[in-house]
Amino acid sequence: MDILRRLGQYLDRPGFPWKKLIIGFQITQYLFEGFLTLRQYKILQQPKPPKTLEGEIKQETFDKSQAYGRAKAQFGFVSGLYSQAQNFATIYYDVLPRLWDLTGIWLFRYSPQGFTGEIVHTIIFFFTYNLITTTINLPVSYYSTFVLEEKFGFNKSTVKLWVTDLLKGQALGVVLGVPLLSAFLAIIQKTGNSFFYYLFLFGIAVQLFAITIYPIAILPLFNKLSPLEEGALKTGVEGLAKRLDFPLNNLFVIDGSKRSAHSNAYFYGLPWKKHIVIYDTLIEKSETEEVVAVLSHELGHWSLSHTTKLFGIAQFHMFYIFALFSVFINNRSLYQSFGFHKEFPIIIGFILFSEALAPMDTVVKLLMNILSRKFEFEADEFAVRLGYSTELAKSLIKLQIQNLSTMDADWMYASYHFSHPILPERLGALGWSSREKKADPTIIDDNKSSVATGREL
Repeated sequence: MDILRRLGQYLDRPGFPWKKLIIGFQITQYLFEGFLTLRQYKILQQPKPPKTLEGEIKQETFDKSQAYGRAKAQFGFVSGLYSQAQNFATIYYDVLPRLWDLTGIWLFRYSPQGFTGEIVHTIIFFFTYNLITTTINLPVSYYSTFVLEEKFGFNKSTVKLWVTDLLKGQALGVVLGVPLLSAFLAIIQKTGNSFFYYLFLFGIAVQLFAITIYPIAILPLFNKLSPLEEGALKTGVEGLAKRLDFPLNNLFVIDGSKRSAHSNAYFYGLPWKKHIVIYDTLIEKSETEEVVAVLSHELGHWSLSHTTKLFGIAQFHMFYIFALFSVFINNRSLYQSFGFHKEFPIIIGFILFSEALAPMDTVVKLLMNILSRKFEFEADEFAVRLGYSTELAKSLIKLQIQNLSTMDADWMYASYHFSHPILPERLGALGWSSREKKADPTIIDDNKSSVATGREL
């Protein structure tokens, strides 16, 4: 506590150029990520697949994958520049203090008696700001879905469904955001300088609540979950769960195909009650043993305590975020740099603190990706020990083809951006040889499924 207090006093220096510093951070990060994208773009211009994939990937499929990767890189560069322009305009034109003042006027003029104070003001400010930013970013979202993804055959959504999802998301944000934001502010107001301990406990409670309520009340708003039908796949998955003592409670199929041709499989739930969800597109495009192999990898994360470790790291990260926020919450020089001279709202302090913390978050992201890639190799090895080496390799290759996923990557770009190893690395670790599979007819040159993140499973 004393260290945090002294650090707060040290950083609160009148006239300190916080605005210039944060703008400098943003520009530097954008240029650095642009540099990495240029390195990756050179890889995406290569005419031949990596040697590991030469016997697995047709030239036509590789060319499509490279074109898709370049299109995403170009889109990412432009959308990133658009985002930077928004951030710069928000800071340069003092949008935050102007919007805070404007919402304060609305509150004074139009709110019923009793609806006053910082919490009510913050709620109005927050959702107004969110509505503005969401509207500004609609063209980016539309282009990504209906131009980029459509061009390469992945989009299955309609404009009506896209708009409906958007409206549902906004409504859900209000329903959940109002009580959560109110509680966040109330805890800080009522618990003094030790607020971060209480925020930390509140954050854990919110996560447990979300784990419980998400499949019951939130997921059904966007997708339909159906019990997996009786058959070889269900028998295989249940047998795998029993073999690993995995506390399987439900086995669902999700209608991911209503929006996208991408696919996935995952599990969720409390430690003693887990549920597995398989995308219908994954079932459609994979053999039964391949789907079981994919799930053996996923359950490997559970068996090796990867999910528990990542949850623990997330809790530590949340605690240190809240603890560092206590250093900045009363930093008048930070507020004043951004045009707040009379009022010092908590939510504004948190927004500005988040901007100041961005460089540290970049380092955290890099370290977490390194750890994640390590866990992915370990989960693959776990599947091999269960006897699914060949099936997992076949499934990874098939999904790579179906996804038009990135076939190769620049090492610096991959280290910074990728949470999963690239396919040649995973096949190498699995001991896969292209001589084992030169022309398997089950691997189809089809681009109709899976998650095109370049890093699946």
